[in-house]
Amino acid sequence: MDIQTLTEFFKWCTILNVGLLAFWSVWFLFAPDLVYCLQRPWFSASREAWDLVMYSFLGAFKIFVLVLNVVPWVALLIIG
Repeated sequence: MDIQTLTEFFKWCTILNVGLLAFWSVWFLFAPDLVYCLQRPWFSASREAWDLVMYSFLGAFKIFVLVLNVVPWVALLIIG
């Protein structure tokens, strides 16, 4: 694999993961009741616990996207 291939790979990983993060964030921020009602049959958690878990997952996913996708892509852009 050359640097160009890796750069393209990380670019598309970043685009897809940022898109997924944005999609998940929009749904959770603008329709939290709908998300909670759809997931309630599978997970028995209070609304407060559900909000805490969802915000924690959003934060963790954002950190993972930055560390595992954006930073390598920018580093490859710099050295490429």
